[in-house]
Amino acid sequence: MTISWTKESYFEQVWSFVRQVPEGKVVTYGQIAQTLPDPPVPDTGEMVSAARLVGSAMAASPADVPWHRVINAQGRVSNRADAAKQLELLEAEGLCFVHGRIDLPEHLWHDTNQIAPPKQHQLF
Repeated sequence: MTISWTKESYFEQVWSFVRQVPEGKVVTYGQIAQTLPDPPVPDTGEMVSAARLVGSAMAASPADVPWHRVINAQGRVSNRADAAKQLELLEAEGLCFVHGRIDLPEHLWHDTNQIAPPKQHQLF
C-alpha cells in the first residue's frame, strides 16, 4: 500500500498541530517534527530534515495559525524578518525572555496525545 504524500499535506499537519498550542506556551520546530509522522520525502539526493520542513510550513502558514508560538530548540526566536513581531507577540502572552531565551521547561507545551514529552536541552 502506497501512501500519497505531498508537501502541502505535511504543511497541513504542521498547521493543525500548531493551532492546538495554547496562549502562553510554545513548541519547537524539532518537537513538531518528532511528533508528526516522518514525511516520506522522495529521494532527490537533497537532504531535507523534518524540522526544516516544519520551518517551511511555518513560513507559509495561513493567518489562523499562531506561528509566533514556534521557536527554536534553544528557546530563542529564530533570526528572520519578523523576529521582532514574534518576540512582541510572545511577550504580550506573558512569556519572559532572559538573555534572548525563554525558560523552555516552564513554557514548552506538550501535546497530551504524545507518549512522552520531547527532550530539550536545559537552558537555565
